[in-house]
Amino acid sequence: MKLLAWIVLASYFVLMIVVGIWARRKVRSANDFFTAGGVMPWWLAGISHHMSGYSSAVFVGYAALAYTSGITVYFWWACSISLSLLIGSRIFPMKWARMRQHLHVISPLEYLRIRYDLPTQQLLGWSGAVLKVFDVGAKWSASAILLHALADVPFLWGILLTGGVTIIYSVMGGLWADALTDLSQFIIQLLAGVAMLVAVLRRLGGGSSIWTMWKHLPPDHLKPFHGDYTVVFAATYFFVNLLSYNGGSWSLAQRFLASSTGEDARKSSLLSASLFLLWPPILFFPMWAAPLILPDLHDPSESYAILARTLLPSGLIGLVLAGLFAHTMAMTSSDANAVSAVIVRDILPVLRSGKAKLQDATQLLLGRIMTFCFLTISMVLALFASHFGGVIGILILWYGALLGPIAIPMLLGLLLPFRRSGPRAAIASWIMGAVTFGGLKLFPPEHWMSLNPRFGNAFTVGAPMFASLLAYVTVGLFVPWRDAGSQAFLHALDAEVIATPEIQSSPIAPPWGERQLYDCDK
Repeated sequence: MKLLAWIVLASYFVLMIVVGIWARRKVRSANDFFTAGGVMPWWLAGISHHMSGYSSAVFVGYAALAYTSGITVYFWWACSISLSLLIGSRIFPMKWARMRQHLHVISPLEYLRIRYDLPTQQLLGWSGAVLKVFDVGAKWSASAILLHALADVPFLWGILLTGGVTIIYSVMGGLWADALTDLSQFIIQLLAGVAMLVAVLRRLGGGSSIWTMWKHLPPDHLKPFHGDYTVVFAATYFFVNLLSYNGGSWSLAQRFLASSTGEDARKSSLLSASLFLLWPPILFFPMWAAPLILPDLHDPSESYAILARTLLPSGLIGLVLAGLFAHTMAMTSSDANAVSAVIVRDILPVLRSGKAKLQDATQLLLGRIMTFCFLTISMVLALFASHFGGVIGILILWYGALLGPIAIPMLLGLLLPFRRSGPRAAIASWIMGAVTFGGLKLFPPEHWMSLNPRFGNAFTVGAPMFASLLAYVTVGLFVPWRDAGSQAFLHALDAEVIATPEIQSSPIAPPWGERQLYDCDK
């Protein structure tokens, strides 16, 4: 990269830090740090949800898939997310917002102590936090790959640069900083994506290449599903996305918790769904066209970075790189905030059993410390991403397969039809999913069953999830949970209650007995 590109990129990093410093003024309590005080506008929550839904791994791992397989990545990934949000928009976002309104919940796992019990909450909290460290590590790794491809920056320094800036604004401004930087990052990646699209169209001969270039690509590149990415795989990953984007991923649940009302949470979900449907075709077109501009590329994961370096002037290269980093920084800072909320609100109080409740100022300080520690550990693990299957291995196989055992008890536990699935069902679900995944890693399916290789990814991702689902439903049927407090909680979530100022300023007396939430105001 030339000097102008570095100036543009440096300006972007400075902007992120300035936004974090400004957002710090809005953070006066743990509630502000973790849920933006529950007053985040729906449009900001929707944009933040979208930006937190994918990282620069899209421009590395998914760019490689677009180069080798064509449009299939848009259908099983982007369309799948959009559809899952549309389906869940009238169910889950409103329930998350009501939990904050009625119960003053500021952690996505805080309610599990009421819905199930303390051991279940702790099991999901500890395992989810560990899993997220690996997931975020893969995203740092993807950013470093891009920086190396564009500017020949050493892998270690690429991780330190992007991670260091993210630590600064995340620790200072919490969820407010995350959301406001998401907004600025959305604008930057919009400009960068359009610039790349225009450059590719000019190289291919004009706007008509949008539909004429396909005859010069392999026929399979225009098929929605083919190769390893079959309809079965798409259906499996749709189930992953249904769980993840409706709140199974803690950082995305935080966006719904931060909404003022249930209706605002629903609107933010619909906005995010629309962005996932409309923006990825613009984003992916250069990746689909890359085989024509960069034939016989040795490493397809570098296709987007090499396109930028080949087609764009220096200043725009810096803008595109800033846009690529925008996604990773948005997603990793969101994950850090959600995980630190779980640690401060759900895990530390249990470890301090018998001691006085943490004061609000202490929770705020600990939230910042935990955010710093989580991001630092994930940066260290990014150096070893190749040992866990690389970026794609972690994003699709590890995270996709292990999300279900955590998200199924979280999301299905919010629904009345599953009211008889209690702590035993939740723990059995987690165990079955984890054991199934471990078994598949130790004994790959092709070693013990006649399985078409193209279904291998679908089976690896889907088997742990469906094992978790089966265990959750089966245990609920044969060992039903009939706890009055849990039943009252579920009925309260389904009630349409107007969020009056009185409700927002003082906790409601819960009908579920002694299993209270940890809240410094109670």
